[in-house]
Amino acid sequence: MSLPVIAILMPGDMGHGVGAALTGAGHTVLTCLAGRSEATRELASRAGMQDTPTLEDMVGRADIILSILPPSAAVGLATEIADAMQQAGKTPVYVDCNAISPATAREAGAAISAAGATFIDAGIIGLAPGKGGGTRFYVSGADVSAMQALDGKGFQVISLGEEVGRASAMKMVYAALTKGTWTLQTAVMLAAEKLGLTEELTAEFDFSQKPALDAMRARIPRLPADSGRWIGEMEEIAATFADAGVTSGFHDGAADIFRVLAQTPFAAETRETIDANRTMEDALKVYAQIENKKD
Repeated sequence: MSLPVIAILMPGDMGHGVGAALTGAGHTVLTCLAGRSEATRELASRAGMQDTPTLEDMVGRADIILSILPPSAAVGLATEIADAMQQAGKTPVYVDCNAISPATAREAGAAISAAGATFIDAGIIGLAPGKGGGTRFYVSGADVSAMQALDGKGFQVISLGEEVGRASAMKMVYAALTKGTWTLQTAVMLAAEKLGLTEELTAEFDFSQKPALDAMRARIPRLPADSGRWIGEMEEIAATFADAGVTSGFHDGAADIFRVLAQTPFAAETRETIDANRTMEDALKVYAQIENKKD
């Protein structure tokens, strides 16, 4: 029995890592690179993914489609793929793996279900396959068997039941802690920088909060490379919290921090090109300059 053909949109850091894991497991992995950057094309090539000229061609060949892209594009892509399904006369399983709220997941699912295809809600936790292991796909939906069949092929698949939105909610509450912590730490140090207390606060943290300081030194200078796509994720988390009756203010603020970082020259870096020699103190000076322009 032949393995299912899998399409991935788009082959960014996570998408190409998943693609490489699946090609390594013997699957044919497709994508559609029309209008995509040279960097994205290089990632797709590195993962062994096959380019198709149009979405209709891709849908016509695929058995499963994984959507892995910035959250703001999730519903738009689901709508495009639903239209492509109608044109191609084929309805592959559609898996939304984006960092979106349960409400947004249900909106994407409605577009796919209207086309007659199976929709699986998914949330990815962990680094991309090949970057340390431990990648988990949490999934939910009426029929998640297509994803369960991929368990162990570079990542773990964990079912959260039949309700669309549960997997997205899992991603939201998890990232609320991780990225929420990083932005809180950045906000603390940015305030200290603007108040002229960076040296003194760092000395105190070195004495009384050494593990937190070590984490801040490692993380704060690197955040701009991902800041642009994480703004939308924080907005989706804020919406998730609001729908649950919990304050959205923490992650509205987290989105504001990422907006500042996205305006820095460091935001043009990728994870591969980040300046490893940049210190937290150097980064904070630049962040403060951007913040001062708002005042």
